[in-house]
Parts: sequence; C-alpha cells; structure tokens
Amino acid sequence: MATAKSAKKPNTSKEDLLGFYREMLLIRRFEEKAGQLYGMGLIGGFCHLYIGQEAVVVGLEAAAEEGDKRITSYRDHGHMLAAGMDPKGVMAELTGREGGYSKGKGGSMHMFSVEKHFYGGHGIVAAQVPIGTGLAFADKYNENGGVTFTYFGDGAVNQGQVYEAFNMASLWDLPVIYVIENNQYAMGTSVKRSSSTPEFFTRGEAFGIAGEAVDGMDVLAVKEAGARAVKHCRDGKGPYILEMKTYRYRGHSMSDPAKYRTREEVQKVRETRDAIEHVRELLLQGKHASEDELKAIDKDIKGIVSEAADFARESPEPALEELWTDIYA
Repeated sequence: MATAKSAKKPNTSKEDLLGFYREMLLIRRFEEKAGQLYGMGLIGGFCHLYIGQEAVVVGLEAAAEEGDKRITSYRDHGHMLAAGMDPKGVMAELTGREGGYSKGKGGSMHMFSVEKHFYGGHGIVAAQVPIGTGLAFADKYNENGGVTFTYFGDGAVNQGQVYEAFNMASLWDLPVIYVIENNQYAMGTSVKRSSSTPEFFTRGEAFGIAGEAVDGMDVLAVKEAGARAVKHCRDGKGPYILEMKTYRYRGHSMSDPAKYRTREEVQKVRETRDAIEHVRELLLQGKHASEDELKAIDKDIKGIVSEAADFARESPEPALEELWTDIYA
C-alpha cells in the first residue's frame, strides 16, 4: 500500500498544462456563477459547489479513455464539465429548465449523459458506490476494456454498502476505480472526529484491494496516480482505491455557513495549495504562457460561463406534461 504522493515534476507538455489550467478554471468560474444564480433564487433545492477540488476530476479525466464511465455524488458539476458535458446544458439543468440534461427535472444532484458516459449525480450518500460497481461488472461481462471511476467522499466511506461493493468488486476482479474525495469535513464533521482510520485508502486491505493516497490539490500527481489505477484495472487486476487529499473552499452546500472551521484555515489552503494557482505558476515559471495569455484564457472562460447562464435564463421551464415522461409506471 502506498502513502500520499505529490507529483515529482513529471514531463508535462505546454499543451497539457494549458489544458489542465483551462479545464480547472472552467469548473471554478462555472461554480462561482452557479453560486450567484443560487443567491438570486434561480437555482432551487440543493446546490453543492466543487470549488477547491478541481484538480481531482481534471487529473483523472486526463487518465481516462473514450468509453470509460464515471459516477459520483451530489457535488457533481465539476465531473460533468470535465467529462465534456456542455456548460449550457448543465446550467440549464441547475435552473430547472427544459434545455437541461435531464429536461429540468433533475436539478443540481441528478443529471445524466449517456453520450459522455456520465451516470449521475446521486443524492443518497454512498448510493453511487454499488451502482458504479455494477457499471464495472457490465464492462467486464461485455469484455470491452472499460474502466469505471466511482467517486465518493470521506463522509460516504463509513457507509456499509461501500464495503459490500468492495467485496464483490474484489471477488470478481472488476475494473472499477474507487475515488475517495477526502475534503476533510463530510457535511461538517472533521475526519478526525468521524473516522477511526485516518487513511481511507487502507479500507480496501481487508478485501485485497490495492490503493494509495494522492495530493488531490496537484493535478499532475492526480493524473499520474490515475494512470497507475487505470493500468491496474485494464490489466485485469481488479479494483483500485485512490484517496484524494483535497479541500473544498465553500460550505457543504449553499445553505451551510461552515462554522466548523476557521476562515484562517480556508485562507491558508487557498494561499498555499490552490490547484489552479499551482498550474498557473508552472506555466509562468516555465515561460509556457504570459500573464496576458492567462488573462485572455480567463476572459474566454468567463464568456463561456456567462453564455451558459444566459442560455439557462432564456430556456423555458418544462411543460406540465413532462411530469408524466421518463417514469416507470
């Protein structure tokens, strides 16, 4: 079993660094806009922002191949964007509009894209873990070489269904990567107060599942670990656990004042470990991009996000008849 790793400055092209920067910035700016729309009353229900954790999903998507699947919890907007889903469709779904990915009926926590192999967004804590295991079973059964990325948080790790899934995945050597996004606080209780084992990647030891802890604020470290996990699965060696040591800057949801931690703690992470700033520094220090070029990327991203917000506002609300579509009975 490995311990926490950070990137050892692997050879990364200028194009890759710029791609990581752009993808992470898109998620950051999109989530900031979503927070604004929520405050304006345009997003109803729950809204869980991914700000601070962008390196996890961007780094892992860089290790994925066409046809690989992904499934996650309710903090899911970043996963959708990183998988290539259209920001317009995502924002329209957040605002409950007809142009959204689930026709305005899923909202923040429940949208899907069969085309992008994104299977949700799940509101029940840890419910996606056995479903992701099932997706991996389908890949093995169909012998298509696919891998499923099953994301869940440190709060979900203590749910019993996680270990039932671990057992089956290990028994059948399923090609599933369990990604634990350890942002330290679950809904509001710190890991120190809620877990008897501080290293979550070791939770697979009883089932013979290999794993490692990764610096989830370093997109290069995440990509490197993701590549190892993907190879492990594609080689037929069964499941793999990646514990991403990450951090969210906002509350658990938009209704959470986050009084369980200090402002100083959040500010320190922002100043010393921010994933986007890390790549920005690599680009500037390596003379891969100038300040003006990075400002131009930010301006372009803000334009994309603004366009998505406008699309959402202009998209009509679903017709009443939609209540009777996409149901089982």
